[in-house]
Amino acid sequence: MPGPRRVGLLFGSFNPIHTGHLILANHLATRTDLDAVWLVVSPQSPFKVGEELLPEAARLELVELAIAGNERLRVLDVEFTLPRPSYTIATLDELRRQHPATEFVLLTGGDNLPGLPRWREAERLQRELDIYVYPRPGYPVEVLPDWPRVRVLEAPLLDLSATFIRRSVEAGQSIRYLVPESVEQVIRERGYWRR
Repeated sequence: MPGPRRVGLLFGSFNPIHTGHLILANHLATRTDLDAVWLVVSPQSPFKVGEELLPEAARLELVELAIAGNERLRVLDVEFTLPRPSYTIATLDELRRQHPATEFVLLTGGDNLPGLPRWREAERLQRELDIYVYPRPGYPVEVLPDWPRVRVLEAPLLDLSATFIRRSVEAGQSIRYLVPESVEQVIRERGYWRR
């Protein structure tokens, strides 16, 4: 009998989703021991309070458009109904309730690694979860000695940010190839981030 399905959870505001997110998610879904990667759209990160976010339904729609046709990727709105700000441990508890046969793995960037011990219920995350860390430009990855379930992965190093894309849109500059064509079209048609 096969073991539990292993699913990586990639959290983000995806404001908007871009090709860097997609390359990373697909890389992790196809070149690791994960069966799939689920992109969890966060309504509000406790570390990004005050950031100008598109409405959550709009960000969810853009992710759905971006991953259409890739059966290894899925988008989740689970945090939309949880208390805010959203905490990873609460989301994990809810996903385990909804998918008891699935083994979840937390996917996070090297820039988040030093802060992990300060996350809500960090000792439970440390005990209950494999954590896969992917590199981020400008952030050397230093392994946490007390976190034996942290595994540093090789992954494409992509220096592309949603902030750069939003500023490009505001300035009337092209975002072609920075986001999927379907996402670019919706951003343009609806005037997202236009001043």
